[in-house]
Amino acid sequence: MKAIVKAIEYALPEKVLSTAQLASEFPEWSVEKIDAKTGIRERHIAAPDECASDLAVSAVKKLFASGASAPESIDFLLLCTQTPDYLLPTTACLLQERLRLSRQCGALDFNLGSSGFIHGLGLAQGLIETGQARNILLITADTYSKLIHPRDRSVRTIFGDAAAVTLISAEDRREAFLGPYIHGTDGSGGPHLMVPAGGMRHPRTSESLEEKEDESGNVRSAANLYMNGLEIFDFTLTVVPQTVAAILAKSGLTFDDIDLVVFHQANQSMLEHLRRKIGIPANKFYICLAHCGNTVSATIPIALKHALAEGRIREGSRVLLVGFGVGYSWGATLLRWSGSYFPPGAF
Repeated sequence: MKAIVKAIEYALPEKVLSTAQLASEFPEWSVEKIDAKTGIRERHIAAPDECASDLAVSAVKKLFASGASAPESIDFLLLCTQTPDYLLPTTACLLQERLRLSRQCGALDFNLGSSGFIHGLGLAQGLIETGQARNILLITADTYSKLIHPRDRSVRTIFGDAAAVTLISAEDRREAFLGPYIHGTDGSGGPHLMVPAGGMRHPRTSESLEEKEDESGNVRSAANLYMNGLEIFDFTLTVVPQTVAAILAKSGLTFDDIDLVVFHQANQSMLEHLRRKIGIPANKFYICLAHCGNTVSATIPIALKHALAEGRIREGSRVLLVGFGVGYSWGATLLRWSGSYFPPGAF
């Protein structure tokens, strides 16, 4: 049996934060300047009582409504999130009940950011091809907005909230539709994209909630998301080209054999810089973040859904996927499409 990606859906919160709104809050940054740096026009922001699990439920219900699968056929649920409902229990277990999945369904969370979709595909493939599961929901969901200080423009202009669900199923095929994989980790980069307070190492205290202004005028506390943009940029410029070269060498392919390249949708200027440095043909490189921003582990499946609807991915297309970010963590794989068709406008 081989693991095959069969369908993708996603959900966004109703509230929209536009670039024009951000420019009005930060007069020193114009709409044009924000657009040039990020390529993002809108970010969707979760309501105060709306969690990653709520967005996940919306995405999965869309998938079930599409006819791609039914609750009773799912025998494993993988949830990639860094904003769980609770420290415990596992949010995936709560989703099993909310989605009315079988009690014989496995369910687990894994805490990872922008490389999470790649790692999740590998986990799902392992479960299927060792006979442990036949139909898996890989959910990637985060509400980073809840971690961001409203006066920290360094991250507020970039991140949006979202959930995506990818259906991965077993089929009796000879050829592989996923893989090979490249995985990488460098924990020394952890402090460069971090929420310092709130875990067991540094619990939230009155001191950790004290707000401070940095040299660039951004305000945050130790309980808010911190990103060292320059260090993250340098990391991607080194690791991503190496990862692309490694996955092509491992698979024995060149860009001539690839139909589309989809990176983690970090921001447009970074993606274009990487494309040029690696030498990826522009007509094979896909960017899709203007309408929702950087949605962390959900960016790649959201981009895939749009590429499918636009006809950029068709039956048999070979797609190179690369995720990279918080951890530091990175990964790459190849996906051969043999799933459901999404008509234009089906979002």
